[in-house]
Amino acid sequence: MSSSPPPASAVRPTSGRAEAVMLLRLFAITSKEVRQLARDRLTFGMIVGIPLMQILLFGYAINFDVRDLDAAVVDDARTSHSRALVADLQATGVIVLRPPSPGLSDLRRRMESGEISVGIVIPNDFERRRLGNDRAVAQILVNGSEPMIDAVARGLASVPLPVRAGDYRSRTPVFEVRTEYNPERRTAVQIVPALIGVILNMTMVIFTAAAIVRERERGNLELLIATPIRSWELMAGKLIPYVLIGLIQTTLILTVGARIFDVPINGSLLDLYLAAALFIAATLTLGLVISTFARTQFQAFQLSFLTLLPSILLSGFMFPFDGMPPLARMIAQALPLTHFVEMIRAILLRGAPLAAMQVPAMKLGAFLVIALAIATLRFHKRLD
Repeated sequence: MSSSPPPASAVRPTSGRAEAVMLLRLFAITSKEVRQLARDRLTFGMIVGIPLMQILLFGYAINFDVRDLDAAVVDDARTSHSRALVADLQATGVIVLRPPSPGLSDLRRRMESGEISVGIVIPNDFERRRLGNDRAVAQILVNGSEPMIDAVARGLASVPLPVRAGDYRSRTPVFEVRTEYNPERRTAVQIVPALIGVILNMTMVIFTAAAIVRERERGNLELLIATPIRSWELMAGKLIPYVLIGLIQTTLILTVGARIFDVPINGSLLDLYLAAALFIAATLTLGLVISTFARTQFQAFQLSFLTLLPSILLSGFMFPFDGMPPLARMIAQALPLTHFVEMIRAILLRGAPLAAMQVPAMKLGAFLVIALAIATLRFHKRLD
């Protein structure tokens, strides 16, 4: 005798119970994950901190309307019209005038050291040029080693000036613009030197941020507990191999930049490597500080990314440092990449000696000492 299939009413309750059990399991797993995230304060802070940091950086700090560039004037004419011309340039808000230079050589020295980004040269035959219509009345020198400044200066040179400085509207050109250190105005010349710092910052911070965390996860710290090694010795020992790796990376990037992108090397290679070694050590100590906060390698990568984005956007790598808002410049002063970008462009492109880079070098040295002290104080030679 064949059995008849069960009625549909008998199947539905069983199917409904299975779906209910599945939903309960899904809810249990979701609740467990939410509780775990709530206990992981670092990850929870990233959920809120990273979007806030990005919107503030991109919306506030990144400024394509570059203003307040440091500038100096060589006024060989010293007439009322030449002074009016300088006042009109300053009134545009694009430049901020620093103390004048006595001559062209001093103006170039200040531009080489990075003290100014724009130089204005008014010749002694300014009045004769002003009354004629065959030559530019003045010259604007632009630091072509930094991005966007050349375009800003050329826009400044094309601004019609009031008649009180002479009727310049009917003449072309008012200014002769000369781009120093990058006459061909090639982007690679501006980007590749700073890219050395960006790549080193990225790799060195991530390497060392994961170093202590990796040893903690693998249990290697048990071996260190039985040794008389001190915290600062462990920190310094972690730095030395990566400094050598960083110098190898510097050589590789520099070689590719010179051979493929025709980036000039105008300064001393010894000065360049000394600056790179100081920067590498500073970024390594930043990674060590991060490793003392992170409990897992994933957290170390998260914190490394949190420092990487501000470093790239605020260091002057892509946007002129002088054109950033004051708050952004204050934050950038606490980042090692800001000072290295200034040093590498000065040494590599402008041929400045390391002695002329004392201020950024001292800032990097101070960051190195402070960060190493923090990492040493926070490091505890125990497993918990």
